[in-house]
Amino acid sequence: MENRVVYLLRHGKIQLEDDQRRYIGQIDPPLGDEGRTQARNLARRFEHADIGAIYCSDLARSRETAQIIADGGGENVAEVVAREDLREISMGEWEGCTFGDIARRFPDEFKARGADIGGYRVPGGESFAECSGRVVPAFLEILASSTGNIVLVGHAGVNRVLLCHMLGMPVSNVFRIGQDYACLNVIQCSGSGYQVRLINGRGRSGRR
Repeated sequence: MENRVVYLLRHGKIQLEDDQRRYIGQIDPPLGDEGRTQARNLARRFEHADIGAIYCSDLARSRETAQIIADGGGENVAEVVAREDLREISMGEWEGCTFGDIARRFPDEFKARGADIGGYRVPGGESFAECSGRVVPAFLEILASSTGNIVLVGHAGVNRVLLCHMLGMPVSNVFRIGQDYACLNVIQCSGSGYQVRLINGRGRSGRR
């Protein structure tokens, strides 16, 4: 594996009608004004960086964040490549519903998912194990088919399963990893594997 850096980002804050916690999954809300500001802050982090490629999912919140970063690259502009296989975990029939609504309507299923966060599949959706089985091969293909440092604009669930893979952790530990809106994870890749140098950092300062 080429010695290089992967900058794994989460997209900026999305635009929703309220601030209730919802299962967003693969529904496609855009960035809100705050999310665009966060993306511009991330872009300043990379305006003088040596970036060979920018990858993102094909969902609007990821694509817009990636494009803002690319547009802020000055002479070092890298083309944005959107991939369907980098989409957020599918939450099936729960997508768009609030956590509280699902807990009230489907208490047994809600508890079952909490008890088996890696393996439980929401009706019509994916388990985190299945999400990992989709996302990790896509990430490995990106590494194999590209050169230089990479920016990858993912999602909270996508980033967590990738970090579990890099850290050698079972996917059942996904929620031990924080992934705030517009956070920065820094991974050094080399022939000996991965060194995760930063998790859930701020885009501009590298700290949280």
